[in-house]
Amino acid sequence: MGFVLALLVTTLSGSLIQTQFNLAALAALGAEISLSTRLTTSLQDLLGFAPLYAGMVVLSLAASIPLAALSRRWLALPPALLYPLAAALGLWLALLVADTLAPMPTLIAATRSLSGTLAMLGGAALGGLVYACCRAGRTS
Repeated sequence: MGFVLALLVTTLSGSLIQTQFNLAALAALGAEISLSTRLTTSLQDLLGFAPLYAGMVVLSLAASIPLAALSRRWLALPPALLYPLAAALGLWLALLVADTLAPMPTLIAATRSLSGTLAMLGGAALGGLVYACCRAGRTS
């Protein structure tokens, strides 16, 4: 259950972050972006972009979460720090691979800037924290 929740949190937050960075770029060019437009575009991206983004997220979490669990033997980091770091690092590597393979300069527009990349990685870290909290609440 923790993995599914981490996937949902990472995917949904990343989709919303991507949407807002795209709208901010349009606003910087002079476009008027109303609250209604922001909400409508966010919903459209949750329906259109989020499922595609979930594919990238599921692969990155499927690799980073087990590696984080294995690394607990050698790293004396609390799970609430280790899993978010692993999830963010996993997504960062997935973004690098995707950008290398994509025909356009960046697959996800928000990652064209450092602030956008960090925001997307923050969404992954939040997903990793959700995973850590689910593991902590699990009875053995």
